Amino acid sequence: MATTAIIPLHAGGRTVATALGISLDYIENPDKTEQGEWVTAYCCDPLIADKEFTFSKNQYAAITGRRQGARDVIGYHLRISFKPGETDAATANKIGYNLAMKLTHGNHTFICCTHTDKSHIHSHIVINSTSLDFTRKFRNFKGSAFAIRRIADHLCLENGLSIIEKPKPSRGSYANWQGDTKPPANREKLEQMIDAALENAKDFEAFIAAMKKAGCEVKRGKNLAFKIPGAERFARCKSLSDDYSEEAIRERISGKRQIKPREKVKEVIAVVAVSYRPSLLIDIQAKLQQAHSPGFEHYAKIYNLKEMARTLIYLKEKGIDSYDDLKKKANNATSGFNSKLTRIKEIKSRQKEISELQKQIGTYSKTKDYYAEYYRLKKVKQSGLQKFMNAEHPADQYYDIHRADIILCEAAKRFFNEQGNGKKLPTIQTLKTEYAVLEKEKRQLYGGHKDRCEEMIGLQMALQNVDIFLGEPRQPTKNRNHDHSL
Repeated sequence: MATTAIIPLHAGGRTVATALGISLDYIENPDKTEQGEWVTAYCCDPLIADKEFTFSKNQYAAITGRRQGARDVIGYHLRISFKPGETDAATANKIGYNLAMKLTHGNHTFICCTHTDKSHIHSHIVINSTSLDFTRKFRNFKGSAFAIRRIADHLCLENGLSIIEKPKPSRGSYANWQGDTKPPANREKLEQMIDAALENAKDFEAFIAAMKKAGCEVKRGKNLAFKIPGAERFARCKSLSDDYSEEAIRERISGKRQIKPREKVKEVIAVVAVSYRPSLLIDIQAKLQQAHSPGFEHYAKIYNLKEMARTLIYLKEKGIDSYDDLKKKANNATSGFNSKLTRIKEIKSRQKEISELQKQIGTYSKTKDYYAEYYRLKKVKQSGLQKFMNAEHPADQYYDIHRADIILCEAAKRFFNEQGNGKKLPTIQTLKTEYAVLEKEKRQLYGGHKDRCEEMIGLQMALQNVDIFLGEPRQPTKNRNHDHSL
C-alpha cells in the first residue's frame, strides 16, 4: 500500500547545479539510505548526477535555443511512501525505480533513493526533465498524479502489496495518509461539540452553558468564538461550515434551520462487474512474519475467501474450466503481449534511425558543394612568391568563410560511415516509404494494446491466486518478467 506525490523542481534564481545539488544531497543522505545501500540510478552516476544533469540542460539549450530562466523546470521530485511493516527497503527501491522507468519510458535519467530512517519506508526519485538525447523535456501533464498512482498500484500488486482503493489527497507521506483513522481536526471537533450542545438547548443561553460544561472557553462579542480543550487558539464560528455560524446556530435552536445528522462513511464492497479483474491474494504467512496482529490474520483470511470467489467468477466469464487451460492462456497472453511489445520497440528504434538518416542526408545535400570546393582548393599549390610572402592558402580562406557548412558535411560523412552507408546512400523517398510502412505496422500493433495488457495481467493474477489457494506456489518463470512500458 503506497501513496505518491510529484513536485516540479525550479532553479528559482540559483544555478541549476546548486538547485539540483540541494535535492540530490537530501535524497542521497547516507544516514537515510543505510550508507548508500539503497541508492540506484538510471543512465547517470549518483556521485556526479548534478553535473550530468546540468550538462544535459546546457546541451538542450544549445540544440533548441530555449532558455526559460528561473521558472524553468529542471527536474521532478517523485515520492512513494509505503505502509509501515508491509515492505522492505529492497522492494521499495525496486518499486520506486520501476515507477520512474515506466513514467519516463526510459527516456530520462533519474536517481532513486530509499529512506529507512522513518517508520514508513519511502523512496525519493529525482527525474531529469531533459531527455537523454537533449532534444525534449518531460512535461508534468494534466492528470499525471493519477497516472503515477495507477502505475504505483500496478507495481504494488505485482510485488504482493495491498493498494489504497479510494485514496484521499495527501502530501505523499504514508504518515500523513491515515484514511478513516485520521483524527478529526480541531474545527471538526468543535462542530461535533456544537451539534451535541444543540441537542437539548432550548435557547441560545442554554447552548452557551452546554458548551462551557463540555469544557469549551467562550468569547462573545462581534464574533462568537470557542476554544475546545487542548486547542491553542479560539475558532470563530463564522470560519466554520455554513451551519455553524452564530446566526445559523440561533436558527437551528428556533427550528428555522434543519441539518442532516453526520453519518460515518462506511466501507462498501463493490458488486463484481463483468469487467472485473482479479486482485492478488494476501500471502498471510509472509505478512504474519512481519509482526502483523491476529486481527490482521482474520481480516486477511476473509479477504482471500472473497477474492477467490471473485477470481472463480472471472475464470467462468473467460470460459476457463481447468488449471491447465488457465496456465496455457496466461502464458500465451504473456508471450503474445511481449512479442508484440518487442516488435513495437524494434519499429520505434528503426524509425528513429530513419529520421536521423533523413536529417543527415538533408544536411549533406545542402553542404556537399562547399565541402567539394574546399577539398579542391586544398589541392591547389601556392606559387613560390606566395610562399615567400607567407600568403594565406586559398583553402584556409574558404574554410574560414564556410566553416559551419564544411563541419556539418564532415559530420554527416562520418555518420554515414559509422552506419555503413558510406558507399551508397538511400534516397529520401525510399526512407519515407519505409517509415510509412513501419508506422502502419506500429498502429496495427497498438490496436487493442491496452486490452491485451489488461487481459495478461488479469490472467497472471488469477493464475497466481489459484496457485496460492491450492497451496502450490510457482517459481517465477522467465516469460513473466514482462515490461509494460513502450
